[in-house]
Amino acid sequence: MEISGIISAIVIGIVIGILGRLAIPGRQRIGILWTIAVGIVAALIGSALAAAFGVADTNGVDWIEWLIQIALAALGVAALDRAKARR
Repeated sequence: MEISGIISAIVIGIVIGILGRLAIPGRQRIGILWTIAVGIVAALIGSALAAAFGVADTNGVDWIEWLIQIALAALGVAALDRAKARR
């Protein structure tokens, strides 16, 4: 992965984190920085999973890759929210 790929993953990760947070109903007890961090990690892992499944490079918009990334971000936000609630 080149530097441009990493920078784009960070920018996309911010969007993915926010979409993942919006996908979970109710109020989350985590901050926006945690949401962005979860989104960045979800974007990187989601890209790797999409490449492993062979759906990363398609003609047009990579909808399947986006759905994988958003689902991972939603899971990450929910897990982090649940961990914060236990404290």
